[in-house]
Amino acid sequence: MQGMLNRHITENLQAAIAQVPAVALLGARQIGKTTLARFVAQDINSIYLDLEAPEDLLKLSDPASFLSLHADKLVILDEIQRSPDLFPVLRGLIDKNREQGRRAGQFLLLGSASMDLLRQSSESLAGRISYIEMGGLNVVEIDGSDESRQKLWLRGGFPDSYLAADDAAAMDWLENLIRTYLERDIPQWGFRVPAARLRRLWTMLAHLQGETINYSKLATNLEVDAKTVTHYLDILTDLLLVRRVEPWYANVKKRLVKSPRYYVRDSGILHRLLGINSHSHLLSNPVLGKSWEGFVMENILSVLPRRAEPYFYRTAAGAEIDLVLKMPSSEIWAIEIKHGVAPKLSKHFTQICDDVGATRKFVVYGGNDEFPVGNDVMILSLARIMETLRMDS
Repeated sequence: MQGMLNRHITENLQAAIAQVPAVALLGARQIGKTTLARFVAQDINSIYLDLEAPEDLLKLSDPASFLSLHADKLVILDEIQRSPDLFPVLRGLIDKNREQGRRAGQFLLLGSASMDLLRQSSESLAGRISYIEMGGLNVVEIDGSDESRQKLWLRGGFPDSYLAADDAAAMDWLENLIRTYLERDIPQWGFRVPAARLRRLWTMLAHLQGETINYSKLATNLEVDAKTVTHYLDILTDLLLVRRVEPWYANVKKRLVKSPRYYVRDSGILHRLLGINSHSHLLSNPVLGKSWEGFVMENILSVLPRRAEPYFYRTAAGAEIDLVLKMPSSEIWAIEIKHGVAPKLSKHFTQICDDVGATRKFVVYGGNDEFPVGNDVMILSLARIMETLRMDS
């Protein structure tokens, strides 16, 4: 596998292929989907088709006939969002194979768009498909050293960026990725957005990392209307480049912030957009705390149990919890994120946790130790809370 890096979702993907007819593996471009798919399929009778390759598209000019010839194989279709007209064909083939006793492992679909966007095209596969989202490399997939964690935080989770020869090469790779998205991919996917304007918005979001945003102010700065800004945000969110985190909605008798927060999902892209090229530069930058918050959040969400739901909590008076997890078990986890190695908690933190009904309370910090700090609050490292989540799932 790429750079001999073991991806933690490998077993989940293998299990899904063994259980359902079609599996959609979704993640940003260059995140490692194809590498993982080929690794998982190496011991399976399979065929790989890239829907951006002219020769493979030619094979699918009569998709039902071609795919019927390979009904005994796991068919891997890469960049499936490019050919939404294939979904009804896949449904017919899946049902035909089911009648012949083959109930699982028929199709592995790789997509660079969110589940919500893909579902608009794949409703015909309801009950026949399982969705798995693949993020970038996380801290449990690399060695446990502080140096490696710092490198991952600076360069982000795209394998080619993390494994680059040095920080400068990583930033060059990320710049090329950003330009490819803006100048080629987004137009090819049918979104009519000026590349320079979308980059300005992406950069504004980087400066506003983890904040609730003022749509009207963004619209004024971009010289468009608020509806257009919302459309642009939806594009970046749907392409798994930006994460939208919704506010906690439970019936708390306080005035709550109701607007979502936005995070540039990959810390490497965040740093490239902001011109941060080294770890020392990051440590002296005002975005430090919010960069760490986004990095921790993406790592935590990459190991979140299925059906768990992430939120943030903030009152109009400013009391907040960075991450509230509604777990499948109905437990509520409250997680505060602090960069330093000597984190200071708000004196009201326990009360805020009570407001959301938290059953477990954590502070994720920049150190490696684990210790309690009264009122059932546990301070721990990022790697440790990820291990805790994986054991809980």
